[in-house]
Amino acid sequence: MNHELLMQLEILKTRDTAMREELLQEGRLYGKYEQTMQNIHKENAKALDKIISKHGWPGISKVGLKGSRTAWLIAQHAICTPDLQRKFFQCLSEASKIGDVPKRQVALLMDRIRFNEGRAQVYGTVLDWNEKGEFSCELEDPENIDTLRAEAGLPPFLQSQQKHLMEVEAEGGKMPEDFKAYKEAYSQWAKSVGWQ
Repeated sequence: MNHELLMQLEILKTRDTAMREELLQEGRLYGKYEQTMQNIHKENAKALDKIISKHGWPGISKVGLKGSRTAWLIAQHAICTPDLQRKFFQCLSEASKIGDVPKRQVALLMDRIRFNEGRAQVYGTVLDWNEKGEFSCELEDPENIDTLRAEAGLPPFLQSQQKHLMEVEAEGGKMPEDFKAYKEAYSQWAKSVGWQ
C-alpha cells in the first residue's frame, strides 16, 4: 500500500470535512453553495487529477478500502469542475471493472453527474427538494430501482431516502422558502460552471 498517497488523500478530505463542519456550525451548510466550499472542492479536484496523472486511480490496491473511499469522496465533491468529475467517473468505472473499487462508488458518482446535468438518475442517490416539498429525485427506471440499487450494493430506495432526509433535517436542512428562487440560483450556478 502507498502510505504517502493515502496521506495526501487524507489531507484533502480533512480540508473538505473541516469546511463542511464550519459551515454547519454557522448554519450556512444548506440553501446556498458557499464560495469557500466551492474553492476547496476545486482545489481538491485539481489535486486528485494530479494524483491520477502520476499514480492512476487510487483504488484498494494502492490505498486500501478507506483510501479508495477518500478518493471517491473528493471525486464526488468535484462538482465545480464538470470535466474533471466526468474524468474521475471514467477512471472509477475502469477501476470497478477490475474490482479495485466498490460498485457503489461508481453508482453514486454516476448519479451525481446526472443530477448536475439535469438528467434522471439510475440509482436515486442524489436527493433534493422538489416543488411539492418532497425530498426525492427523478428516476430513470423507478420500477426497477431497488434491483439496480442492490446490484450496486445500495439499500432499498425508500429506506435510503428516509435516512437521508432525517440526516439533512437533523443538520438544519429544510425545504427552501422560495423554491423558484432556489432552483433558479442552482440553474445559474450549473450553467456558470459548465454543467448545463
